[in-house]
Amino acid sequence: MITRFWAETATAFVTLAFGLIVVWGALDFGIGWDTSGPQPGAFPFYTGALVALASVGTLVVTFVQRLRGGSIVGEIFLDRERAGRVVSFFAPLVGFVLITAFAGMYVATIAYLLYAMRFQGGYGWLVSIASALGAAIVFYIVFERFFQIGLLKGPVERMLGL
Repeated sequence: MITRFWAETATAFVTLAFGLIVVWGALDFGIGWDTSGPQPGAFPFYTGALVALASVGTLVVTFVQRLRGGSIVGEIFLDRERAGRVVSFFAPLVGFVLITAFAGMYVATIAYLLYAMRFQGGYGWLVSIASALGAAIVFYIVFERFFQIGLLKGPVERMLGL
C-alpha cells in the first residue's frame, strides 16, 4: 500500500532528476544568444529548469502538507486493486514495445489494438480486427506514403514488400 505522500515525493524526485539532466545536456549546446538568436540549448535549458523548479515546488508543498498533518497526503494512492488496474494498462504497452522491436511497428499496432479492443474494451472480433487492420493501413499511408517517414519494419512487412 502506497500513500499519496510517497507517490508525490517519488514522482517529484524523478521529474527533478529528469529536469536537471535536460539542463545539464543543454549546457553542451549553449544557452545564450549569438548573432542569429538563441543558441540550440536555450529552449531545452529553460524547459528543464522549469520542470526542475516545479518538482521542487511539489516537494515543498507535499512536505508542508505532511508536517501540518494534512489528510490528503495520508490517502491511499495505490493498493492491490489499483495496482491491478495499472498493470492491466502497462502490460499491453510493454508487449507493444517488445513486439515492435522484433516484429515491426505495423504488426505491433495490429496486435495491441486487437488486444485492447477485444479483451479490454469488449468489442466483437470483427470490429476489433477491422479497426486494428484499418489503423495499421492508415499509419502506413500517412507515414510511409504521404510524409515518407519509414517506421520500424519486421519480417512480416518485408515479406509483404512494404
